[in-house]
Amino acid sequence: MIEFLDFYADWCGPCKVMEPVLEEAESQFSGKVTFKKIDVDTDNDTSIKYGVMSIPTYIILKDGQEIDRFIGAQPKDEFFSKIQSHLS
Repeated sequence: MIEFLDFYADWCGPCKVMEPVLEEAESQFSGKVTFKKIDVDTDNDTSIKYGVMSIPTYIILKDGQEIDRFIGAQPKDEFFSKIQSHLS
């Protein structure tokens, strides 16, 4: 199973912009990808564990190992393509 980590903060503008894209991704990839939101302000330990320095940061894990990472707001098609590329 693929796990998708979304590092965000409530005050982050680009994070807010990406919210509808993430909601659509959760729906589209339901059963194939587990999505987890991590608030960097309240879960600092996880942010440090993954070396998150800016937000939004998206990390894709497979079998607990990081296989991809991208930072910042993304066009929806590119965002979905990155996730899809790890499902085949």
